[in-house]
Amino acid sequence: MMQEDLEASAATAAASPDLSALVIPLLKGVIYQEADAGLWNALLTLQSRVRDYVAVLNLELVLDEAEGYAFLRSRPEPDDASTPRLPRLVARRPLSFPVSLLLALLRKKLAEFDASGGDTRLVLARDEVAELMRVFLPEGSNEARLIDQIDAHLGKVIELGFLRRLKVGPGQPTMVEVRRILKAFVDAQWLAEFDQRLAGYRALLAGQQGVVDE
Repeated sequence: MMQEDLEASAATAAASPDLSALVIPLLKGVIYQEADAGLWNALLTLQSRVRDYVAVLNLELVLDEAEGYAFLRSRPEPDDASTPRLPRLVARRPLSFPVSLLLALLRKKLAEFDASGGDTRLVLARDEVAELMRVFLPEGSNEARLIDQIDAHLGKVIELGFLRRLKVGPGQPTMVEVRRILKAFVDAQWLAEFDQRLAGYRALLAGQQGVVDE
C-alpha cells in the first residue's frame, strides 16, 4: 500500500506544472494563450505561486484571462521617501514620439473595433496604418519617405510586442495584427483623454515639420 502511495505521489508531481517553466518565459516576455495553451493552463493553475515568487523580485504578474495574455511588470514605487527603492529588474523602454503616436492611434483603433462587436482580431494593412498617421502630418509630406518611416515605426512596435506581422503570399501587402496586450499599457483613463493628447501630437508634429522645412 505504501508503495502504491509513493507511486501515486510521484505521478502527481510529474504531472504538476513546473514553477520555473512559467517564471522563466514570463521574465523573457509575454505568455499568450493562443501561442501555448498548455503553458497558459499551467499558469492559471499556479498563478498564486507565481505571484508570490515574482514579488520577491519586486515584480507583479499581470494576467488577463479574457484577453489571454500575461506578463510581468515592476511593482509601483513606494510613496514613502524613507522606504528604500529596489533596482528595476524590468527596464523601462523610452519610446520615440512617432512610436508613441502610433501606439495611441492603434489603441484608439482597437477600442473602435471592439465597440463594433465584430471579430476578436484586429488586422490592418500597412497602408491602413500609414493612413492613421497621415492625418497628423502637414500636407505635402513626401510619400516615399512617409512609407519608409511607417515601416520603421511598425518594426519597432512589432519588436515591442504590440503588433504581430502576419504571413502573406508573394506580392501581397504587409499585414499586421494588433495584439490585445496593448490595452494593458494604454488604459481607459488614458484613452478618455485621447482627443486632447492627439491635438498636442498634431501641434508637435507640425512644429517638427516646420523645423525640417527651414
